[in-house]
This record gives sequence, C-alpha cells and structure tokens, in this order.
Amino acid sequence: MHPKNLEHWKSVRQKGLLRYVLVHGVLMYGLPLFVVMTFFVHRDKLATAFVAISAVLWTIGGVAFGLLSWWWWERRYRAAVARGRV
Repeated sequence: MHPKNLEHWKSVRQKGLLRYVLVHGVLMYGLPLFVVMTFFVHRDKLATAFVAISAVLWTIGGVAFGLLSWWWWERRYRAAVARGRV
C-alpha cells in the first residue's frame, strides 16, 4: 500500500465504519446508480412502487458496496501494518 494511501486510510478509519458506508457506499455508489438505473435506463417503468423498490434495493446495494470496500481497504491497511510500513 502506498504511503499516501496509508495516511488517507488512517484518517478515514478514524471517522468510523458507519460514516464510511453511508458516504462511500450509499451516497457515492447507491444513490447515483439508483438515479441512473431508475430514471434513465428504466424510464418507461416509472410507477411509484417501482421507484420505491428500486430505492430500497440500491440502498441495500450501496451498504453492501460500502462494507465490501471497507473490508478491502482495512485488509490492505492491516497487511501494511503487519509488514511494518506504518
């Protein structure tokens, strides 16, 4: 892991998992994909129920993406710590 990434991850992880998942998972992944997939790709199906279900599914997807991303970066960070790079 590059030293710049190590320092960045230290500051990110201090803010906590919940904030990371909400910002990087839900807001930066789930919300944009919800908008694109719902209002651009499937614009012919814009019933209220479809939009609501889509919002729930993309929120869950964003949480999953955020958790997976956290796990990935944390794994790389811990490996760097174990090698004595921190």
